[in-house]
Amino acid sequence: MSLFNPNPAGTAAQASQTPLAERMRPRTLDEFVGQEHLLGAGKPLALAIAHDDATSMIFWGPPGTGKTTLAKIIAAMTQSTFIEFSAVLSGIKEIKGVMADAEKAAEFGSRTILFIDEIHRFNKAQQDAFLPYVERGSIRLIGATTENPSFELNAALLSRCRVYTLQALSEDQIVALLVRALGDKARGLGEAGISADEGALATIASYASGDARNALNALDVAASLAGEDTARRITKEIAAEALQRRVLLYDKQGEQHYDIISALHKSVRNSDADASLYWLGRMLQAGEDPMYVARRVVRMAVEDIGLAAPEALNLCLSARDAMHFLGPPEGDLALAQAVVYLALAPKSNSVYKAYGAIKREIEATAAEPVPLHLRNAPTKLMKSLDYGKGYQYAHDVEGRVADMECMPPSLVGRHYYHPTQEGRERLLAQRMEEITRIRLSKRKPE
Repeated sequence: MSLFNPNPAGTAAQASQTPLAERMRPRTLDEFVGQEHLLGAGKPLALAIAHDDATSMIFWGPPGTGKTTLAKIIAAMTQSTFIEFSAVLSGIKEIKGVMADAEKAAEFGSRTILFIDEIHRFNKAQQDAFLPYVERGSIRLIGATTENPSFELNAALLSRCRVYTLQALSEDQIVALLVRALGDKARGLGEAGISADEGALATIASYASGDARNALNALDVAASLAGEDTARRITKEIAAEALQRRVLLYDKQGEQHYDIISALHKSVRNSDADASLYWLGRMLQAGEDPMYVARRVVRMAVEDIGLAAPEALNLCLSARDAMHFLGPPEGDLALAQAVVYLALAPKSNSVYKAYGAIKREIEATAAEPVPLHLRNAPTKLMKSLDYGKGYQYAHDVEGRVADMECMPPSLVGRHYYHPTQEGRERLLAQRMEEITRIRLSKRKPE
């Protein structure tokens, strides 16, 4: 047999060695899972593909959400030559050569899609090299990035591309992909006759963090482990072994999800830094969405710390941004830092209680009109109707506090915010007393 003749057996063996995630890569939009906000009926990317829009584009989203797959599907649907480069492995010299070839091909009516993975890795000068080819339409550039294009791509290139934001896949979507891979006899694991226990696929999906590639790779490992057993069935234990980490008792959609976030919140409220760190670790190690945790931590800052330590809110927002920028596991430390600070900070729920009282008041009372002296009077008619009459500009009066009522008539004298003596709020309490004294001093004796 010639060395240059195709060997069917060799081809089959090579295919079996290809990672499951690559074998199961969707080839059409019908096979594609997720991104309904872009690919649903009448949605922007779906319309662009249907109309064969030749605009260059940037796909921005987490790993494993289908950026490369979408680019390949677009190339297939538009009958374009697909050339894939990685900004990590390729230099601008190689890409310039490809762009020059594409420009020559375009003269004969051939279209080229140049796909650049991790395009944010190119510096400004390298990104500028794409501009003339993109402007002339010699190539259709599709870039993929996990970083915010507004910060990582230069303005000239960004203005010539349409940016589409891809979202992490939901656990249900990940499970659907795993089920498909188990049953697919042509490209998946269907010929192996491997099944999965209820909950095993959900276990893999919960650890995948919305990354389809990670989930399929884990399923591939789990299938090989299950293949050593006569039952040829993936259990939760096998799934956990495939993930190389212990499965914690945690259901992100069930009771454990709410119990542990409750334990974290209440530990922070009770100023227990150690317990707060423990429950935070339980959630993150179990595969909870770190941005969900970050949102809850921000809520703790405003609900339980409040104005006793107002800087806590900025710290928690910074921790959220750090997690978004770094991702786990590095970003976990930012959340840990925020949680320890919240636990040790002085506590106040005064604003939380005050706003709750306000909402109840609004629901229980009539929507009274704004008092005339608090209304603007931009027209003569409004002035003639006494809009703004009697308003006192606080900066022009002594103490910068006017003896002027700002509540609707039926609510005069109501007080909602009652500061504590904790942390910075003690100073706010003193200031409120000072404001009351100033206001009383300006009132005429009855």
